[in-house]
Amino acid sequence: MAIRLDHLIVPSRNKVASAKFLAELLGVPWQESHGHFTPVYVNETLTLDFDDRADFERHHLCFHVGEREFDEIFGRIQAAQIPYRSTPRGETDMQINRRLGGKNVYWEDADGHVWEMLTVSYARPQSPSLVEAGRS
Repeated sequence: MAIRLDHLIVPSRNKVASAKFLAELLGVPWQESHGHFTPVYVNETLTLDFDDRADFERHHLCFHVGEREFDEIFGRIQAAQIPYRSTPRGETDMQINRRLGGKNVYWEDADGHVWEMLTVSYARPQSPSLVEAGRS
């Protein structure tokens, strides 16, 4: 079986509001309460469990999506008038970055987490050795 990330704890000052905000942007299901957490079901294999915390570091989380999903999510970002930018840090330029022939955009939530969405991943080259390593 391939190794997959199953869930990630996302610290928040208001786990219900933060989970609802992200789930609505992504167009995915969520639950107000599941045990101690407020989960957002990103896909069949990844859950983001929002958890109330008083103190925490801000995180950068990125979603690799298809063109159709990008356009749908981006439309919801614009409809909600959420400030966005074309770089991870810096001023809000309300631009989409089109590096590598794809699209990516960044926004922040109320907790200061930086969220990114992209259509072409730049995190890992598609080399035969990496593909083969995933098949062992």
